[in-house]
Amino acid sequence: MSLDQFVLAASAGDGILDKLNTGDILATLFFFTLLMILLKKFAWGPLMGIMDQRAELIASEIDEAEKSRAESAKLLEEQRALLKEARTEAQAIVENAKQQGDAQRAEIMETARAEAARLRENAAAEIANEKEKAIQAVREEFVSMSILAAEKVLGKEVSEEDNRALIEETIQKAGEGR
Repeated sequence: MSLDQFVLAASAGDGILDKLNTGDILATLFFFTLLMILLKKFAWGPLMGIMDQRAELIASEIDEAEKSRAESAKLLEEQRALLKEARTEAQAIVENAKQQGDAQRAEIMETARAEAARLRENAAAEIANEKEKAIQAVREEFVSMSILAAEKVLGKEVSEEDNRALIEETIQKAGEGR
């Protein structure tokens, strides 16, 4: 019976049950039910088991990813803290180096000033010493010339000791007159 005939017979309402093959319907229902039971036991159960395992695997991977993300965030914060600490230490080192440089510069300047003062004092002492030597040389030359002049004026030779005493006395008087 074709579908068209079935529709016509149903619309006519006359003996539709006579034309349906109830044996075939019952056999089809029995085999469909048997197929569903077998599918549930051998296909649906293992398939659902695999799906549950897959769901558990995905859930565990999500948990691991979340843990990894949290650990990465923690490590990132630690790295930032270490970087901040390193910057602070570097800044302290630079500041310390500046302070040491300033202290060394001040020390070098003080040493240079002290050395310059010492050199001035030495130079002044040496100048005074050279001046004293020059004055002494001029005195001796003056004494010698005075003795020669006195000898010529007097026409006789005066003892060197007398001349020297006389000249020293004259130099003293001349020095007091300054």
